[in-house]
Amino acid sequence: MPENKKRLVALTGAGISAESGFKTFRDSGGLWETYSVEDVASIQGWYRNPKLMTDFYNDLRTQLEHAQPNDGHKILAELEEYFDVRIITQNVDNLHERAGSSHVLHLHGLLTQARPVNNEEKIIDIGYRKLAYDEKNSDGETLRPHIVWFGEAVPMITEAARLVRSADIFAVIGSSLVVYPAAGLVHDLRGSAEAFLIDPAEVDVPRGLKFRVIRDVASKGVAVMRYELLKEYYA
Repeated sequence: MPENKKRLVALTGAGISAESGFKTFRDSGGLWETYSVEDVASIQGWYRNPKLMTDFYNDLRTQLEHAQPNDGHKILAELEEYFDVRIITQNVDNLHERAGSSHVLHLHGLLTQARPVNNEEKIIDIGYRKLAYDEKNSDGETLRPHIVWFGEAVPMITEAARLVRSADIFAVIGSSLVVYPAAGLVHDLRGSAEAFLIDPAEVDVPRGLKFRVIRDVASKGVAVMRYELLKEYYA
Protein backbone atom coordinates (compact mmCIF):
# COMPACT_ATOMS: atom_id res chain seq x y z
CA MET A 1 0.00 0.00 0.00
CA PRO A 2 1.68 3.26 -1.12
CA GLU A 3 2.12 5.99 1.47
CA ASN A 4 1.30 9.66 0.81
CA LYS A 5 -1.06 8.84 -2.02
CA LYS A 6 -1.76 11.48 -4.63
CA ARG A 7 -5.36 12.67 -4.59
CA LEU A 8 -7.36 11.77 -7.68
CA VAL A 9 -10.68 13.62 -7.97
CA ALA A 10 -13.07 12.45 -10.69
CA LEU A 11 -16.10 14.42 -11.86
CA THR A 12 -18.43 11.92 -13.51
CA GLY A 13 -21.50 12.52 -15.62
CA ALA A 14 -24.16 10.69 -17.57
CA GLY A 15 -21.66 9.11 -19.95
CA ILE A 16 -20.29 6.72 -17.35
CA SER A 17 -23.75 5.45 -16.41
CA ALA A 18 -25.00 5.10 -19.99
CA GLU A 19 -22.68 2.12 -20.50
CA SER A 20 -24.40 0.35 -17.63
CA GLY A 21 -27.71 0.44 -19.44
CA PHE A 22 -29.02 3.16 -17.17
CA LYS A 23 -31.04 5.54 -19.31
CA THR A 24 -29.68 9.06 -19.08
CA PHE A 25 -31.17 12.42 -19.91
CA ARG A 26 -28.90 13.98 -22.49
CA ASP A 27 -27.77 11.15 -24.76
CA SER A 28 -29.42 10.38 -28.07
CA GLY A 29 -32.61 8.52 -27.26
CA GLY A 30 -32.35 9.78 -23.68
CA LEU A 31 -35.06 10.88 -21.32
CA TRP A 32 -35.20 14.49 -22.54
CA GLU A 33 -36.58 13.14 -25.84
CA THR A 34 -39.46 11.53 -23.94
CA TYR A 35 -40.10 14.06 -21.18
CA SER A 36 -39.60 17.79 -20.87
CA VAL A 37 -37.20 19.18 -18.29
CA GLU A 38 -40.01 21.29 -16.86
CA ASP A 39 -42.26 18.28 -16.31
CA VAL A 40 -39.90 15.82 -14.60
CA ALA A 41 -36.78 17.66 -13.44
CA SER A 42 -37.81 21.04 -12.10
CA ILE A 43 -39.16 22.16 -8.77
CA GLN A 44 -42.00 23.88 -10.68
CA GLY A 45 -42.88 20.50 -12.20
CA TRP A 46 -43.10 18.98 -8.72
CA TYR A 47 -45.58 21.55 -7.48
CA ARG A 48 -47.54 21.30 -10.73
CA ASN A 49 -47.80 17.50 -10.86
CA PRO A 50 -46.14 15.63 -7.97
CA LYS A 51 -47.72 12.32 -8.99
CA LEU A 52 -46.09 12.42 -12.42
CA MET A 53 -42.72 13.20 -10.82
CA THR A 54 -43.12 10.44 -8.22
CA ASP A 55 -43.98 7.89 -10.92
CA PHE A 56 -41.09 9.03 -13.12
CA TYR A 57 -38.48 8.54 -10.40
CA ASN A 58 -40.06 5.26 -9.32
CA ASP A 59 -39.50 4.01 -12.88
CA LEU A 60 -35.89 5.21 -12.83
CA ARG A 61 -35.32 3.47 -9.50
CA THR A 62 -36.62 0.19 -10.92
CA GLN A 63 -34.30 0.59 -13.90
CA LEU A 64 -31.36 1.28 -11.58
CA GLU A 65 -31.99 -1.92 -9.62
CA HIS A 66 -31.18 -3.94 -12.73
CA ALA A 67 -28.24 -1.85 -13.95
CA GLN A 68 -24.71 -2.97 -13.13
CA PRO A 69 -21.48 -1.00 -12.66
CA ASN A 70 -19.28 -1.09 -15.75
CA ASP A 71 -15.50 -1.13 -16.06
CA GLY A 72 -15.34 2.66 -15.75
CA HIS A 73 -16.91 2.49 -12.29
CA LYS A 74 -14.86 -0.55 -11.29
CA ILE A 75 -11.48 0.83 -12.34
CA LEU A 76 -12.07 4.05 -10.40
CA ALA A 77 -12.76 1.91 -7.33
CA GLU A 78 -9.65 -0.22 -7.95
CA LEU A 79 -7.48 2.89 -8.22
CA GLU A 80 -8.02 3.47 -4.49
CA GLU A 81 -5.17 1.00 -3.99
CA TYR A 82 -2.79 3.56 -5.46
CA PHE A 83 -4.47 6.96 -5.09
CA ASP A 84 -6.70 8.84 -2.68
CA VAL A 85 -9.73 8.69 -4.97
CA ARG A 86 -12.68 11.02 -4.48
CA ILE A 87 -15.70 10.87 -6.77
CA ILE A 88 -17.92 13.86 -7.47
CA THR A 89 -20.84 12.65 -9.54
CA GLN A 90 -23.61 14.48 -11.33
CA ASN A 91 -25.47 11.17 -11.54
CA VAL A 92 -28.29 10.14 -9.24
CA ASP A 93 -27.50 6.42 -9.40
CA ASN A 94 -25.46 4.40 -6.89
CA LEU A 95 -23.24 2.59 -9.41
CA HIS A 96 -20.01 4.07 -8.03
CA GLU A 97 -20.81 2.76 -4.57
CA ARG A 98 -21.81 -0.64 -5.91
CA ALA A 99 -18.50 -0.82 -7.78
CA GLY A 100 -16.65 -0.31 -4.50
CA SER A 101 -15.77 3.39 -4.41
CA SER A 102 -15.38 4.58 -0.82
CA HIS A 103 -15.84 8.34 -1.23
CA VAL A 104 -18.70 9.49 -3.47
CA LEU A 105 -20.24 12.95 -3.37
CA HIS A 106 -23.61 13.20 -5.13
CA LEU A 107 -24.18 16.70 -6.43
CA HIS A 108 -27.72 16.07 -7.62
CA GLY A 109 -29.03 13.67 -5.00
CA LEU A 110 -29.59 9.92 -5.02
CA LEU A 111 -32.46 7.85 -6.40
CA THR A 112 -32.42 5.43 -3.48
CA GLN A 113 -33.18 8.19 -1.00
CA ALA A 114 -36.16 10.40 -0.18
CA ARG A 115 -36.72 13.44 2.02
CA PRO A 116 -39.54 15.68 3.23
CA VAL A 117 -40.71 18.28 0.73
CA ASN A 118 -39.66 21.16 2.98
CA ASN A 119 -36.63 19.67 4.73
CA GLU A 120 -33.30 18.86 3.04
CA GLU A 121 -31.80 17.40 6.21
CA LYS A 122 -34.09 14.46 7.02
CA ILE A 123 -32.93 12.11 4.30
CA ILE A 124 -34.06 8.48 4.44
CA ASP A 125 -32.96 5.42 2.49
CA ILE A 126 -35.73 3.77 0.48
CA GLY A 127 -33.65 1.36 -1.59
CA TYR A 128 -35.28 0.39 -4.88
CA ARG A 129 -38.88 0.37 -3.70
CA LYS A 130 -41.51 2.63 -5.18
CA LEU A 131 -42.23 5.81 -3.27
CA ALA A 132 -45.98 6.05 -2.79
CA TYR A 133 -47.60 9.22 -4.05
CA ASP A 134 -48.17 11.57 -1.11
CA GLU A 135 -46.26 9.18 1.19
CA LYS A 136 -45.41 10.62 4.60
CA ASN A 137 -42.65 9.95 7.10
CA SER A 138 -43.17 9.20 10.78
CA ASP A 139 -43.48 12.93 11.49
CA GLY A 140 -46.32 13.31 9.01
CA GLU A 141 -44.19 15.15 6.45
CA THR A 142 -44.83 14.46 2.75
CA LEU A 143 -41.86 12.77 1.07
CA ARG A 144 -40.30 13.50 -2.31
CA PRO A 145 -37.36 11.97 -4.20
CA HIS A 146 -34.02 13.19 -2.87
CA ILE A 147 -33.08 14.75 -6.19
CA VAL A 148 -31.78 18.27 -6.82
CA TRP A 149 -34.05 19.64 -9.55
CA PHE A 150 -33.64 22.63 -11.83
CA GLY A 151 -34.64 25.73 -9.92
CA GLU A 152 -33.14 24.43 -6.66
CA ALA A 153 -29.81 25.14 -4.99
CA VAL A 154 -27.06 22.49 -5.13
CA PRO A 155 -26.17 22.04 -1.43
CA MET A 156 -22.99 19.99 -2.03
CA ILE A 157 -21.35 22.35 -4.54
CA THR A 158 -19.15 24.05 -1.93
CA GLU A 159 -17.75 20.73 -0.70
CA ALA A 160 -17.25 19.65 -4.32
CA ALA A 161 -15.25 22.79 -5.06
CA ARG A 162 -13.08 22.12 -2.02
CA LEU A 163 -12.35 18.63 -3.28
CA VAL A 164 -11.40 19.90 -6.73
CA ARG A 165 -9.00 22.42 -5.19
CA SER A 166 -7.35 19.57 -3.28
CA ALA A 167 -6.76 17.44 -6.38
CA ASP A 168 -3.30 16.42 -7.56
CA ILE A 169 -4.99 14.64 -10.46
CA PHE A 170 -8.41 15.58 -11.84
CA ALA A 171 -10.54 13.71 -14.34
CA VAL A 172 -13.76 14.69 -16.10
CA ILE A 173 -15.45 11.45 -17.17
CA GLY A 174 -18.60 11.31 -19.28
CA SER A 175 -19.69 14.87 -18.51
CA SER A 176 -20.63 17.36 -21.21
CA LEU A 177 -19.68 20.26 -18.90
CA VAL A 178 -22.86 22.13 -19.79
CA VAL A 179 -24.87 21.73 -16.56
CA TYR A 180 -24.07 24.40 -13.98
CA PRO A 181 -22.96 24.81 -11.31
CA ALA A 182 -21.22 21.43 -11.72
CA ALA A 183 -19.53 22.50 -14.97
CA GLY A 184 -17.96 25.45 -13.18
CA LEU A 185 -15.97 23.14 -10.89
CA VAL A 186 -13.18 22.99 -13.48
CA HIS A 187 -12.35 26.59 -12.54
CA ASP A 188 -11.41 25.43 -9.03
CA LEU A 189 -8.62 23.25 -10.38
CA ARG A 190 -5.12 24.19 -9.26
CA GLY A 191 -2.66 24.96 -12.04
CA SER A 192 -0.27 22.27 -10.82
CA ALA A 193 -2.84 19.49 -11.08
CA GLU A 194 -2.85 16.97 -13.90
CA ALA A 195 -6.14 16.90 -15.76
CA PHE A 196 -7.82 14.26 -17.93
CA LEU A 197 -10.98 14.52 -20.01
CA ILE A 198 -12.60 11.24 -21.03
CA ASP A 199 -15.51 11.36 -23.47
CA PRO A 200 -16.25 9.96 -26.93
CA ALA A 201 -17.71 13.31 -27.99
CA GLU A 202 -16.01 16.68 -28.24
CA VAL A 203 -16.37 18.62 -25.00
CA ASP A 204 -15.81 22.36 -24.79
CA VAL A 205 -13.29 23.10 -22.06
CA PRO A 206 -12.98 26.67 -20.79
CA ARG A 207 -10.09 28.58 -22.33
CA GLY A 208 -6.86 28.40 -20.38
CA LEU A 209 -7.42 24.90 -18.98
CA LYS A 210 -5.24 22.08 -20.27
CA PHE A 211 -6.63 18.54 -20.30
CA ARG A 212 -5.19 15.31 -21.61
CA VAL A 213 -8.08 14.23 -23.80
CA ILE A 214 -8.97 10.55 -24.17
CA ARG A 215 -11.65 10.39 -26.85
CA ASP A 216 -13.40 7.18 -25.86
CA VAL A 217 -16.27 5.80 -23.80
CA ALA A 218 -15.79 5.81 -20.04
CA SER A 219 -15.05 2.09 -19.60
CA LYS A 220 -12.19 2.19 -22.13
CA GLY A 221 -11.03 5.71 -21.38
CA VAL A 222 -10.67 5.13 -17.64
CA ALA A 223 -8.58 2.04 -18.42
CA VAL A 224 -6.25 4.21 -20.53
CA MET A 225 -6.01 6.76 -17.73
CA ARG A 226 -5.18 4.01 -15.22
CA TYR A 227 -2.38 2.76 -17.47
CA GLU A 228 -0.92 6.26 -17.85
CA LEU A 229 -1.13 7.07 -14.15
CA LEU A 230 0.42 3.80 -12.97
CA LYS A 231 3.19 4.18 -15.52
CA GLU A 232 3.84 7.74 -14.35
CA TYR A 233 3.70 7.14 -10.59
CA TYR A 234 4.47 3.46 -10.06
CA ALA A 235 6.62 2.25 -12.96
